[in-house]
Amino acid sequence: MGKFKYIKWFDEIGKEDIPIVGGKGANLGELTQQGLDVPPGFCVTAEAYNYFIKAEDLGNKIKANIENLDVEDSIELQKASSQIQKIIKESQIPKDLAEEIISAYDMLNKKIGVENAEVAVRSSATAEDLPEASFAGQQDTYLHIKGGEELLNHVRKCWASLWTARAIYYRENHGFDHFEVSLSAVVQKMVNSRKSGVMFTANPINNNTDEIMINASWGLGEAIVSGAVTPDEYIVDKNKKEIIEKHIAEKIVMVVKKEDGIGTVEVNVGDYLGHEYITKQCLEDDEIILLAEYGIRIENMYGSSQDIEWGFDEDTNKLYILQSRPITTLKGDTKVEKMEQEKELKMLVRGLPASPGIASGKVKNIKDISEISRVEEGDVLVTIMTNPDMVPAMRRASAVVTDEGGRTCHAAIVSRELGIPCIVGAKDASQVLKEDMEVTVDATRGVVYEGVVLQEEEKKATVSQGIIDEGIINQLAPVTATKIYMNLGEPSIIGRYKNLPFDGIGLMRTEFIFTNMVGAHPMYLVKTNQGQLLIDKMAEGIMMVAQEIYPKPIVVRLSDFRTNEFRGLKGGEEVEPIENNPMIGWRGVSRYISPDYEEGFRLECRALKKVREEYGLTNVWAMLPFVRTTWELEKVKEIMAEEGLVQDNNFKIWIMAEVPSVVFEAEEFAQMVDGFSIGSNDLTQLIMGADRDSGILNNMGYFDERNEAVKRAISILIKAAHKYGKTISICGQGPSQYPEFAEFLVQEGIDSISVNPDTVAYTRRLVASVEQRMILNKIRSL
Repeated sequence: MGKFKYIKWFDEIGKEDIPIVGGKGANLGELTQQGLDVPPGFCVTAEAYNYFIKAEDLGNKIKANIENLDVEDSIELQKASSQIQKIIKESQIPKDLAEEIISAYDMLNKKIGVENAEVAVRSSATAEDLPEASFAGQQDTYLHIKGGEELLNHVRKCWASLWTARAIYYRENHGFDHFEVSLSAVVQKMVNSRKSGVMFTANPINNNTDEIMINASWGLGEAIVSGAVTPDEYIVDKNKKEIIEKHIAEKIVMVVKKEDGIGTVEVNVGDYLGHEYITKQCLEDDEIILLAEYGIRIENMYGSSQDIEWGFDEDTNKLYILQSRPITTLKGDTKVEKMEQEKELKMLVRGLPASPGIASGKVKNIKDISEISRVEEGDVLVTIMTNPDMVPAMRRASAVVTDEGGRTCHAAIVSRELGIPCIVGAKDASQVLKEDMEVTVDATRGVVYEGVVLQEEEKKATVSQGIIDEGIINQLAPVTATKIYMNLGEPSIIGRYKNLPFDGIGLMRTEFIFTNMVGAHPMYLVKTNQGQLLIDKMAEGIMMVAQEIYPKPIVVRLSDFRTNEFRGLKGGEEVEPIENNPMIGWRGVSRYISPDYEEGFRLECRALKKVREEYGLTNVWAMLPFVRTTWELEKVKEIMAEEGLVQDNNFKIWIMAEVPSVVFEAEEFAQMVDGFSIGSNDLTQLIMGADRDSGILNNMGYFDERNEAVKRAISILIKAAHKYGKTISICGQGPSQYPEFAEFLVQEGIDSISVNPDTVAYTRRLVASVEQRMILNKIRSL
């Protein structure tokens, strides 16, 4: 496309050209050569920057401003940065270099068939985007630039951005020689995005490399990366290519091209597109999957997890990849945190957990860059949106909380780089969190609490009678495709078992909470106006477990007392009937929808809601016991929704499959819930007509999960669940007691097996051996 000394076209460069065109330019060249849809363009090479500095004799002038500079002094750092940038912006570009840039721009115009085409001018430092040196937002990007003179002006601005306060600070702290780092300016056809965003091919929040996180908002991506808007967030299962989570945000503002002049402007979404777009899902489901497929392709191309900027063009609706670079902030497992039970937790604000961890400190409420010197070591930095220029203050802070932004904005990425907890999109945090208030930031769950209420606990695990390091347990525990869940009843014992090799709590019984922590019948509490006691105590018990295993799921089975058991609680004699056969009487969902217990059930729902919303423990899901009919299930879901427990991707509702009617209508039920948990004890006794507590029948072999009729029922349930894409588990001792029963379940395709703590490790080994044998048999049959 023409012989140039200081210009490289995208199709001329690859990932090995970082010293010439920087990380951003090299990646765009690599993507272009691999045939991905990248807006065409060229790079003004790093050598052009060096030539400019040398020709204008700027080196000594720059050195004079940074010699003996204390970068921890925010005011002095800002002063030096401003002076250096002023020097660069006011210097002339050598004539031969300017002519090359203009000539390349003219050739780009001809290539895309537009006169004076609008371009994006992006900075690409030669030490930027390397695994050991990634730091978001150090240099600048300019959008909708038009005409040769404006292009020259903005290339010069890119060069000047190599000397922002944040860039100087970063290089100083990471040992880079300021004059060994150069900058290439990337000039690229402008994509007028109608919607755009950022995609991580590994989830940067939970470090899950099997998940893709996509942030999306209206207009240009500048709104997301600058933190001006809280974007939609979509999580995609990379292996299944299925959307597993959606968080639709209120997208108040968007960035668009200026109607007159050069550059962009921030506008109100409601005024620009219509008020319905504020809460409308930004990306269609097929667009989410298309993006995920692009992400997988790019990740495979580079062999590492990628941070990708993208946009759908307003004119053509075509998807363009604007940038890709390696994610450098994925971490190993976070430390186990333990809530101090003796201290009452008071939630102040909630937001999106952007950089995991827990920290406490005094609030420093920062309004703008001029105030960052007030942030002292260990303070919690609170602001509307953390400007990247605030990095020196962020480094001193123990945690960061912002009103705006998404989990891929600059503030979030920088916080992960610095290794400090960060919550973004907390809406009114800067108003609620007052100056010098002591708070605890739980950025694992996105909650800020009043006071110092969390503490770290050393990671140890109890195994048999000894205590060994959790890492050793994990090495001993085989990996299984079938999830191994744990059953739990007594919340206080979770500390003994929390580091066993389980994937979540598949069954948490609430009856122990009612008996040991509440002690009174729910309807008795309703009648005596003490309902809050049940809400608080039940929430406390669930929270005790959920916070210890977060983010693993905990499936909470709501009360399943029979009438004779409920009567044993305080006040129970007054409200419970006497039944001849409580085992198949008024229990489970039939109780919840009854006028004689509905208010008690609503208290249970409020406890669940409190755990999820006030404590931020969204790993808590609900399990409904002893379901008999679809109409009662529909009714109980309506009650739950009225109490704020609405079934969606973020809140799952499972049912116990333990009554034969659920087997016969398995497909109908599968369309109403997120999952089944097979209650093998009750299912066996009801299919076999054998009381599970009858010693006579047990000794005669009637009560046995391995009975062919029971196994056929289980097969029906598994097939129905999978037909509608729902998960299915089993709780009970059968799988760990009978190896052949476990083998049957795995062969049928059960998704998870939930067992008591003492058999978790054994069951995992048993299931692993079954899966390995299945693979071996398949290989042998080929």
